[in-house]
Parts: sequence; structure tokens; C-alpha cells
Amino acid sequence: MKRVLVTGAGGFVGSHLAERCVERGLQVRAFVHYNSRNSWGWLESFKDTRDLEVVTGDIRDFDAVHRSMKGMDTVFHLAALVGIPYSYLSPLAYIKTNLEGAYNVLESGRELATENILITSTSETYGTAQYVPIDEKHPMVGQSPYSATKIAADELAISYFCSFDLPVKIVRPFNIYGPRQSARAIIPTVISQLLNGQRGLSLGNIHPTRDFTFVKDAVDGFIDIGKSDKLFGEITNIGMNKEISISDLVRLITDLMDTKSDLLKEDERVRPDKSEVERLLCDNSKILGHTRWNPRYTLRTGLLETIRWLTENSRIYKPEIYNV
Repeated sequence: MKRVLVTGAGGFVGSHLAERCVERGLQVRAFVHYNSRNSWGWLESFKDTRDLEVVTGDIRDFDAVHRSMKGMDTVFHLAALVGIPYSYLSPLAYIKTNLEGAYNVLESGRELATENILITSTSETYGTAQYVPIDEKHPMVGQSPYSATKIAADELAISYFCSFDLPVKIVRPFNIYGPRQSARAIIPTVISQLLNGQRGLSLGNIHPTRDFTFVKDAVDGFIDIGKSDKLFGEITNIGMNKEISISDLVRLITDLMDTKSDLLKEDERVRPDKSEVERLLCDNSKILGHTRWNPRYTLRTGLLETIRWLTENSRIYKPEIYNV
């Protein structure tokens, strides 16, 4: 693994992954969404771009994806629409981006004989836990249009492994958090509202549980899965095997920020009843057993780093506006 392409490299996890690959001495090509401002998204914050090549395009454009993959031995495919609320408003946008985008990567990889392709999945594909901890054999349930498109992309990737012997791996992270995350996500939502001085926090459901992984640990997991020669054609979870309810998470954040708040439920932030994923708890024994992955952050230390970053960059967020 020497020459790597990261799709979705201008986004939250993609930018951290591209940065970490550069730190680990890899030659990195970053695929970012084309825009007329020539903005590289979160890659703009990079300090060392000597081993970083940035290309622009649209993951839905086969020709752009194919060109970006030429000469790469490894592809980390992260480009996707990830906001669950917006998937209720525009399911077709998720089909075109998440499923067609995965096809473009897989078919290009088949034509170019790419040696190592990692497709990014999500713990949302499991739906509400039918047993815990959730291992990679857990059934998949599409409880939102977003998760349905990710299930479809995962299955398409496995079909390319079975049909064409394409060297594919499925990376299935649980809830990743940290600096640069979208304000839609629960942790930056809570922190940014508190930094804005709001005494009443506008939230959705607070009873579900989640398994949170700090972004720097998560991208190390991506790289370690990429380096493994034992995980082709398989799904590998990334998670901490620890769960916390949203209500307890909010209390932890307020304690760390030495503040108090009331929790206010806003209907527009609440998922439809049958679409809510009530419980997620990761079985991470596979990644621990097949790679050298060793997470360095606890939830507390990861939250403290996230709070520091959001405090320094609070002007970026508009907590008074909820945008799906």
C-alpha cells in the first residue's frame, strides 16, 4: 500500500484519513467534489501537502472516477451522502450518489486491476441491534433510505468480489466523531449549541444508544484494514465495544464544559418511529484479531479534543439553524 486514492477527501472522515495517510508516508491522491470556488473542503486546513495530490470531480461521474484511480494500488472509497434526515427528503439522491458512486469505483477497479479497494459502510446498515455486541454476521436492515443505499453498495461490492475476484474489503465503522464533523451530528450539535450560550438544547430522540469512535482512531482502523491481507471479501467493524445513551452523552459533554442545560425535543430532529435505530454496540473482535489496530482515545479524551477544536472554530457553525 504505497499509492492511495481517498474519495470524499474533502469531508469529515476523508480529510482525516488523507492527512493520516500522508503522515504515514503514503503517496495520496485526494478526490474532492468539484466546485467553482476550487475549494478542497477540510483539506484546506492541511499544513503539509507535499505528498498530497488533489483532483476534483463527481463520484457519480464514471469517467472522473476512472481517471482518478489510474496508477493507484489502494482506494479508500468514502464519498457519499451521509445525512440520514435528508435521505427522507430525497431518497433518489442517495441512490445516485451512494450506489452509483460505489459502482463507479468497483467497475473502474475491475478495469484497472486495482489491488486493494475499501468500501466504507456504516453501522446503520444493521438497524436496531437484534443482539449485542453486533458482529459482522448480524442481519442488515434498511431502516432509512440512507442505510438502504449503503446496504446495496456493500452487497454490490461483495458481488464484485465473488463474480470478478475484485480485491474488495468492506469497512463498517460505528459512530465516528471529532473535529470537522457536520453540525448535523449529535456531538457537534450539542457542543456548538452550548458554545452559543443556549440553555435549552434542541435535540431529537435521546434514549437510543450509540458506540462512538474518535476520528483519529477510526482512520487508523481504515489504514490497518487496508494493510491486511486477510480481510478481502469480508466486512470489518470499527468500534469501541462501548455504548452510551444520547442523554448520558449530553450530560457528559455538559460536565466536561462545566455548564448546565435543559434538553428540548424538536419534532423536526426526530426520526420516524420505525426508522429510529434504538441500539448500536460494536463487536470489534475481528479488527482487533486481524490487524494491529489499538485505539488511543477514550470517549472522554476524544470529547475534550473535539470541544477544544469547536471552541477555536465556533464561527464555522450556525447552531441556531437546523439544516438536514
